Amino acid sequence: MTTPLAPRFHALADTIEKVVKGKRDIIELALTCLFSEGHLLIEDVPGTGKTTLARCLAASVDADYARVQFTPDLLPSDITGATVYRQNTGVFEFLPGPVFANIVLGDEINRASPKTQSALLEVMEERRVTADGTTHPVPRPFMVLATQNPVDMGGTYPLPEAQLDRFLMRITVGYPDHASEIAVLKETGVGPESLTPVVTAREIAELIATAGEIQVADALHDYLVRVVAATRTHPDVRLGASPRGSVALLRAARVRAASQDRPYVFPEDVKALAEPVLAHRLILTPEAELSGRTGTDVIDEVLTTVPLESGARV
Repeated sequence: MTTPLAPRFHALADTIEKVVKGKRDIIELALTCLFSEGHLLIEDVPGTGKTTLARCLAASVDADYARVQFTPDLLPSDITGATVYRQNTGVFEFLPGPVFANIVLGDEINRASPKTQSALLEVMEERRVTADGTTHPVPRPFMVLATQNPVDMGGTYPLPEAQLDRFLMRITVGYPDHASEIAVLKETGVGPESLTPVVTAREIAELIATAGEIQVADALHDYLVRVVAATRTHPDVRLGASPRGSVALLRAARVRAASQDRPYVFPEDVKALAEPVLAHRLILTPEAELSGRTGTDVIDEVLTTVPLESGARV
């Protein structure tokens, strides 16, 4: 059986890989996030291709795209829009901000003030903006792609836990391997603007719906919940993943299965996606942080200790 999502998924990955060299696994994680209708946080040091990956993804989809450069003087209304008074008509009119696009790139999101960052909380979770008591829905599909640099912390404002939890995944791009970096040098003129869209926003919305039809065994539901619950009782964790994390992991696992032409989810789907979906949702104890432990370490331990019951593969 061939799922309708699989050919589009790999066509998008092939297109993005024309620019983002040697990062097929990272590209596929970003696309899994897209087809899960989730939001993606790309975190890495400068120059590794965070913004390029986001721009390539947007360029490969024929959809409304907006980019916001986050700076300390950015205001919430610069993102969501504002209500203005029209003198010629004598009425107040809402002018939508850049968030009213299918794909929104928030570059260096941690450089904006906490007040401006909070402007994204409602729209990322509820897909709508409330201004002056009136609700304005954003178009579907809707995805926020955010980048941040975890090294240069001068003049930055760390994202609060409530906002981190709204990102379905957090990934790092990492440095390219030797051969891929040579390929980058040889093709310096190839950028996101050279890509041609291979799928429309409407097709993305339809494929998101088909991913929800991927079958999940009851035993696999049980396994997934036990994995998430184990993060709440781990000795190094002060606050574990919430039920939102369980829902996010299931949505992503369904998309991964569909991208591999499978009508059902394997335990391997859950294991492959647990780290990018759950690690950023964990708040470690001060002692664990001082000893250099990370959310990734906790997820690795959880996956090795939580048993897989029979029947979870069917």
